[in-house]
Amino acid sequence: MGALQETATTLRFFGPTLDPNEVTALLQGEPTAGVAAGGTWLTSLGREKTAKEGSWRLETVRREPGDLDGQIAELLDQLTSDLGVWVDLTSRYRADIFCGLFLVEHNEGISISSETALKIGQRGLKLDLDIYVRD
Repeated sequence: MGALQETATTLRFFGPTLDPNEVTALLQGEPTAGVAAGGTWLTSLGREKTAKEGSWRLETVRREPGDLDGQIAELLDQLTSDLGVWVDLTSRYRADIFCGLFLVEHNEGISISSETALKIGQRGLKLDLDIYVRD
C-alpha cells in the first residue's frame, strides 16, 4: 500500500445560533471563515452565499504527500487546550474535523497516532472522512 497522495483538513462548527465571534473568543484562535446565520460568505469558487446557519471553520493548507496526523495536530494545537471549552462548544453545536483524502491509486493509506485520536475524542469531535480517487 502506498502513502496517501494528498490531504486537506478543516475544523468545523455549525449551528443556527452560532456566533462566530464567541467561538473565536472561546477557542482563542481566528477562523479561516466564520459567519452568523443570515450573514454572507464567499465559497471556494468565489460565489457569495447567505448562511442558513452560523458556522466557524479553520482550515489547514493541503499537504502532498498526505499528512492527516500533522494537519489535525496543527488545527488543535493552535487553539485552547481547555477541554471544558471544547465540551461546551461540542454540546451546543455540530462539530467535526472534515478531512479530504485524495488518492491517485486505488490502494493508498494513512493513519493517525493514538495521541491525535485521543485529542479528537477528548474534545468531543467527530472525524469526517471524504475519500476521492482522481481519474
